[in-house]
Amino acid sequence: MIEIQNVRKSFGSLEVLKGIDLTVQKGEVVTVIGGSGSGKSTLLTCINGLEPIDSGRILVDGTEVHAKATNLNKLRQKIGIVFQQWNAFPHLTVLENVMLAPRKVLGMAKSEAEAMAVKQLTHVGLADKLKTYPSRMSGGQQQRMAIARALAMSPDYMLFDEVTSALDPQLVGEVLDTLRMLASEGMTMICVTHEMKFAREVSDRVAFFHKGVMAEIAAPAELFGAPKDPELQKFLAATH
Repeated sequence: MIEIQNVRKSFGSLEVLKGIDLTVQKGEVVTVIGGSGSGKSTLLTCINGLEPIDSGRILVDGTEVHAKATNLNKLRQKIGIVFQQWNAFPHLTVLENVMLAPRKVLGMAKSEAEAMAVKQLTHVGLADKLKTYPSRMSGGQQQRMAIARALAMSPDYMLFDEVTSALDPQLVGEVLDTLRMLASEGMTMICVTHEMKFAREVSDRVAFFHKGVMAEIAAPAELFGAPKDPELQKFLAATH
């Protein structure tokens, strides 16, 4: 599981995470909602060790992410992360893009990496795009390729940072469908999203962030149906 204990993080004088406590159990889907600048995306990069923290602890399966002795490259193999903009290598085909990390990081043989890449691209509905170059694909297809690329490392956890926010509205559905599929298969996920319907449907719990604080966390029916925090009430009223 992922355990976040009293985590604080500042950029200069701006404190973006103000003592966050959150435990995500194996197989759980937690979505994080809130206005821009509320600390949601920063939390993901801290979990993955891409961003240092100022105090507190983050543990992934008992390993402290920010401890000096922790091998971050090894730990990151457990935690896939997909961002808003996933920069694929334009000179490589979709298949080659997805094969790259298993070969370079895990040292997989070419045939094994190719089999894994084909499996994951088929999984996300891109079996017909293996030899295509990323520039020839829609934003939704590129984002699904990014998900396949993360899955090719066989992670135990997946972090998604507003993966649909850069997409045209008609392409959002195909990416959310891929996330729904992963959730139904029992993948442990933390999704930062502004898609309220998606959060309501797939989450075990929804966390609302406001100005660096986790102001409320509850099951979707409770959080959306009877929000307690006044800022959450305002936020939900504005998103309807």
